[in-house]
Amino acid sequence: MDPVGVPEMSNSTPEDVAGSCDTTSDNENCPSTSSARNMEQRQPENVAEPEPVKDNEEAGITHNCGVFGCIGAGEWPTQIDVAQIICLGLVALQHRGQESAGIVTSKGEDAKRFNMHKGMGLVSHVFDDSAMNKIRGNLGIGHTRYSTTAASEALNCQPFVVHTQHGALAVAHNGELVNAESLRKKVLDRGLGLSTMSDSELITQALCLNPPEGEHEGPNWPARIKHVMKLSPLSYSLVLMYQDRIYGVRDPYGNRPLCLGKLVPVTKRKMYPRINGENEDENCEGWVISSESSGFLSIGARYLREVEPGEIVELTKYGVKSIGIVERQDDRLPAFCIFEYVYFARPDSIFEGQVVYSVRMQCGRELAKEAPCDADIVSSVPESGTAAAHGYARQSGIQFAEVLCKNRYVGRTFIQPSTRLRQLGVAKKFGALMDNVFGKKIVLIDDSIVRGNTIGPIIKLLRDAGAKEVHIRVASPPIKYPCYMGINIPTREELIANKLDAHQLADAVGADSLVYLSIEGLISAVTYSIREKDPKKIGHCIACLSGQYPEKLEW
Repeated sequence: MDPVGVPEMSNSTPEDVAGSCDTTSDNENCPSTSSARNMEQRQPENVAEPEPVKDNEEAGITHNCGVFGCIGAGEWPTQIDVAQIICLGLVALQHRGQESAGIVTSKGEDAKRFNMHKGMGLVSHVFDDSAMNKIRGNLGIGHTRYSTTAASEALNCQPFVVHTQHGALAVAHNGELVNAESLRKKVLDRGLGLSTMSDSELITQALCLNPPEGEHEGPNWPARIKHVMKLSPLSYSLVLMYQDRIYGVRDPYGNRPLCLGKLVPVTKRKMYPRINGENEDENCEGWVISSESSGFLSIGARYLREVEPGEIVELTKYGVKSIGIVERQDDRLPAFCIFEYVYFARPDSIFEGQVVYSVRMQCGRELAKEAPCDADIVSSVPESGTAAAHGYARQSGIQFAEVLCKNRYVGRTFIQPSTRLRQLGVAKKFGALMDNVFGKKIVLIDDSIVRGNTIGPIIKLLRDAGAKEVHIRVASPPIKYPCYMGINIPTREELIANKLDAHQLADAVGADSLVYLSIEGLISAVTYSIREKDPKKIGHCIACLSGQYPEKLEW
């Protein structure tokens, strides 16, 4: 546990931050960070850092973070175990990042003291009974991380905590700033120190800048948040904790997801997702905010709604309210990351009024319309391609059957530093179900192809098991461009779609045919059951597919 002591500060400068607390041990105090240490810790931009390789990194694409917050409703001390709920919420977000995890809690009484525990590794490794007992509180926020802009090390674990003259502020961030350099210059020009190259710490420090309109009676956090949102329009979803409240923030484009839920008594639970149920406060035990709704059922929470693009919400023991919207400039469309549907999100999560699994099935249906195939069975590369395979099978009338058996005991952090080892890794991860494969013409559905390292060995595995034909169908368009908004996509030179077209790739990997879903087909699938019906309010980021980014990039 790290009780955060807040030093007294002078009012002589517009900023009120003394330093950030990013220790991972249970020290008695979290000291301010000196400028000398800042310079030692700071590393050059755009330097590749050695990181543990996740199983999905064999495909060459990874997400970076998940955020979660919880606050007890009614009289405090609350009867719910806030720390336990946050921990379970982070477990449900583990697919979004496996490098580090952290939780910061507060009793909501002392603005100068938070309880904190964070460290490297999976949530289940970071938090044991001893750690959980030390972070009890009435409200708190948590974070699970995969790094994109800073090294994978304890220094960059979140949530970040900063000391201010008004009290401690904790921040957890999902995303990546497209104008980090200009914002970093603004922060440093004001005399603030940065101990890491993390965008998340940068946001935390930027929140300690006074807004242009000034402040008269203490910090105006909504005004500060709006100021930062105008300085940096994307990409982020944030949860912030200050004193007795939590703020949820989503960038004006809605690029990264964020949603709200309500904790209800176990005996009263009706878990059917209610999109507009936020005013039903009867029997409410607390409120939660999360990158995804996937863990709500397991913690006894009812899904309420998404935080809208550009919206700031405030969670207190009295409820949830919207306290402001920052609009996009020039009437631009939203830009929700379309790959949340394709790959990143858990299939039981809800975005834009629709379940992710249903969208992936619809991608399979669209793929069957665009790329029919004469085959005996339809199957998938488990597990992210399975929903699309079921959609393809239903649309085509070809039966679905499993052909690959996944070894679930291969460690997520097994280091595979070379292409050869990535290819050999397929043999560890998959086995072929010979009775379903032998003598069959197979349509194999994959969610995406990035580097192209794994699909060839999978095809060879199926042919060795007796497959007569193997036709690859990809439930997303070819990925041709990097993402600069929080997704770790390789460089253009590493992306296989920039080297080989579909026919060339089929020859290279040993497939009888290979077809991608078109961009138009993907958009059609994503908007098929979308809640919003006004086309002027619907928009998705497809920059990795088209090269058209929502905002001009600094580099």
